[in-house]
Amino acid sequence: MSDTDLYTLPGETTAALGCAASGRIVTAADADWDIERRGWDLHVDQRPLAVVHVTGVDDIVAAVRFAKRHGMSVAAQPVGHAATTAVDGTILLRTTGLRGLSLDVAGRTARVEAGVRSRDLNAALSGTGLTSLPGSSGDPSVVGYTLGGGMSWFGRKYGLAANRVRAVELVDPDGRHVKVTAHSDPELFWALRGGGGDFGIVTAMEIELMPAPAIYGGRLAWSVEQTVPVLRAFSEVAAAAPDELTVWAWLLNLPAAPFVPEPLQDCWSVVVDLTYLGTAAEAEAHLGALRSLARPAPKIDTLQPVPLAAVGEIAAEPEDPLPLLHDTSLLTDFDDGAIAALTDAVRVGDPAGLAVTELRRLGGALARPDDTHGAGHVEEPYLLIYGGVVATPELADPIAGL
Repeated sequence: MSDTDLYTLPGETTAALGCAASGRIVTAADADWDIERRGWDLHVDQRPLAVVHVTGVDDIVAAVRFAKRHGMSVAAQPVGHAATTAVDGTILLRTTGLRGLSLDVAGRTARVEAGVRSRDLNAALSGTGLTSLPGSSGDPSVVGYTLGGGMSWFGRKYGLAANRVRAVELVDPDGRHVKVTAHSDPELFWALRGGGGDFGIVTAMEIELMPAPAIYGGRLAWSVEQTVPVLRAFSEVAAAAPDELTVWAWLLNLPAAPFVPEPLQDCWSVVVDLTYLGTAAEAEAHLGALRSLARPAPKIDTLQPVPLAAVGEIAAEPEDPLPLLHDTSLLTDFDDGAIAALTDAVRVGDPAGLAVTELRRLGGALARPDDTHGAGHVEEPYLLIYGGVVATPELADPIAGL
């Protein structure tokens, strides 16, 4: 039996699924199948049996019950930033159409359905003085990002996004649409908040909102010759940072591509991105080590008051699908020895060196355990993310070898 046969839904089964769900069903027989089955990360070759574009909760209920009757598995993926071969052989539900979003500013909560993207929630909250816990990009869905834990720009102050969930609405394995809270099912509620398991198809979440009367942030960039001084200054600022300040450092070796900001194209650069929950004056009081360095070059200094709607743009991450290969590691420190080892491993200055290396300062509320939280906290103070665009298969080996 060929791989194609393994991941093909028989025509009569497709027809039966079509009778159960009202949304469009796409299979290998359709001309746009290769586009429909892919995740955001094009390096991952997803091979579901079918893709169902759900139009409402009833479609999810129908698909789950159908899959149970036929001995099949179901997965959900609104955008596909967490592309994975774990969806192979499943009925893949695209929940992008679930776009309901409501705010209770007085009660400091928001209800978001599974297709609401982070940028949508940020825009809705701008001007309210409140925030959720958005990540580095505005493109992922709030639900998908939160189910994975949710490492936010504001996590040092408020912790993982998963720990701010008040209620989860989901379709369980029996096809029942239920609401899960700390009171209705404490164990499942704990596991849903970062547990990493497949406990049901989440249709909506109610999340807690936090105060954010002012946000300051943006990007500073220097030429590659200043890599070591910049990383030392980053380490100094990061180690002394209050919980309101989040700083991330990048080593970038980027091509001349449309998704790359022009000053960073076709060159190496060292970059620091940051946000501060407070005013410009308060933030700048903590940035002395970075400000004492020579004037940033390439000439990027975008630090300024930032509306919540623009927070997802600070890191300038691409939003169009790309073939990526990346990995992560947690670090217990970032001293001179770590700086030397990192710059050597990445091959800073070498045109063939690693494309993207990012170091995020964690700590603060991210490291503090709490009995009311979900499946975990992060004790290590730094997160290392590294990888690159795999435009051709042979480019995967240098990245995978690090």
